Amino acid sequence: MPTRVALRGATLAYGKRTLWSGLDLELKQGEFVAVLGPNGSGKTSLLRVLLGLQKLSGGSIQTPEGTGIGYIPQQRALDPTITLRGRDLVSLGYDGHRWGVGLKGMRERKQRVDEAIRAVGAEAFANRPVGLLSGGEQQRLRVAQALVCDPDVLLCDEPLLSLDLAHQQAVSQLIDKRRTDAGTSVLFVTHEINPILPLVDRVLYLVDGRFRIGTPDEVMTSEVLSELYRTRIDVVRVRGQIIVVGAQGAVESNQPHHLQVD
Repeated sequence: MPTRVALRGATLAYGKRTLWSGLDLELKQGEFVAVLGPNGSGKTSLLRVLLGLQKLSGGSIQTPEGTGIGYIPQQRALDPTITLRGRDLVSLGYDGHRWGVGLKGMRERKQRVDEAIRAVGAEAFANRPVGLLSGGEQQRLRVAQALVCDPDVLLCDEPLLSLDLAHQQAVSQLIDKRRTDAGTSVLFVTHEINPILPLVDRVLYLVDGRFRIGTPDEVMTSEVLSELYRTRIDVVRVRGQIIVVGAQGAVESNQPHHLQVD
């Protein structure tokens, strides 16, 4: 399969602190890669690098010419007084890099926005003020905003944060449908792998400048996480869910970033 994004020997540092170094990662067409790790390990910074908002301290990043990138931010509650409609929020994903689109461009814009809204099942609330929508409805529209320009790569920054289980499943399925229907590559930053575990091809786990890349079965093990965290970590599977037990006997299901490993 074609490579959508390739990092070669990538290093990112802020002053004397190195978030990660020597990172080699190829994101293939249609691949779903989850990025895990504790707070401050450089997960969101990796997305910023791929978005061109942050320069690497070393190494290189390569994307084939013409590769389109979509971005889904974290779910955050919007001010209920905002009068921006749902379809207007989606339109921002189309308008962001276009100026003076003209009449023909306006027709194409409306068509693409309508298609994106239908793709995420948001027709019923697309004309309502976004501030009055539920968190799940708002996040559906953010997915549509990321899809409106037909991206080859979809970067997701904890898009399930603060959503209940039903909305987590709905948003995850929308993203996976785009991957399977269009071959879009997905890089999915998350603190909780269980909601997306059936979808994940590989895991990139970042901890204190160290990392491991592989399938969930290769990375989400007691041996690998103990090595990364440099303390005893137990990983068990219960009814298809991954449960991680950190130091001090604290059991943290679905949330490896809360491990007591300091």
